[in-house]
Amino acid sequence: MRWRGRRQSSNVEDRRGQGMLRSKRGAGGGAMILLVLAGLFFGEDVQKVLSLFVGNGQVSQQSQPTTTQASNDQNKQFVSTILAETEDTWNAVFAESGSSYQAPKLVLYEGRTPTACGVGQAASGPFYCPGDYKIYIDLSFMNELKKMGAPGDFAFAYVIAHEVGHHIQNLIGVASDVRQKQARASKAVANGLSVKMELQADCLAGIWINHTERRSSILEQGDIEEGFSAAAAVGDDTIMSRAGMPPRRENFTHGSSKERMHWFQQGMKTGSINSCQTFD
Repeated sequence: MRWRGRRQSSNVEDRRGQGMLRSKRGAGGGAMILLVLAGLFFGEDVQKVLSLFVGNGQVSQQSQPTTTQASNDQNKQFVSTILAETEDTWNAVFAESGSSYQAPKLVLYEGRTPTACGVGQAASGPFYCPGDYKIYIDLSFMNELKKMGAPGDFAFAYVIAHEVGHHIQNLIGVASDVRQKQARASKAVANGLSVKMELQADCLAGIWINHTERRSSILEQGDIEEGFSAAAAVGDDTIMSRAGMPPRRENFTHGSSKERMHWFQQGMKTGSINSCQTFD
């Protein structure tokens, strides 16, 4: 990607180098990782899983020694630049419909961090918290993407754009509508709604690159393939197979690799929110 030298967002909050303090009543780190993984694989809302730790123990932050790179390291510059590109694109898209775009904050952290949705953990991967309008990313996920067969800067840009897609859903009311329906639904139906929501976020990520490329020619040869690789790598069937579990549709919460690639491509081809009707 041609990202160097471009505007960087001021909406990045860098918490790297800050540790977590917990009371003795809280669940241990191993238990938290297991619960988060259970949420990812068996269909529970990750934010609900994270919220289990709120009230179980006091959580706060403290500064402590760290090996984190300098605050202006290349990874932070990349994330800040991609976030700025999402701001420019969605500001324009919202303006076309006579609305104003409220940009999210993006929090960089290491290991664990407090959020309005509970304790955020690297084990859950990047996630968006609708309670505080913030995206949370532990940059170690970049290495995880590589291990999953999705290397490259555009692969990670797709992940950021997907989480911004969840922010869009929060702004336009899709997220709250889905949560209300899930509260009244069976587990299978709730999981199905989650899949539709995740696929729509993939489509919104595709819309972002459509508009961004037309505006600033940010793509290089091979970038689109990196994006498809990332979408495929985080498909439920692929993740379950990698974990030694038989893929079962009723346990999907994000969609299959094929579905995720399809909807990402749909948004990228059309550049229109009206094309992202995954709930139809």
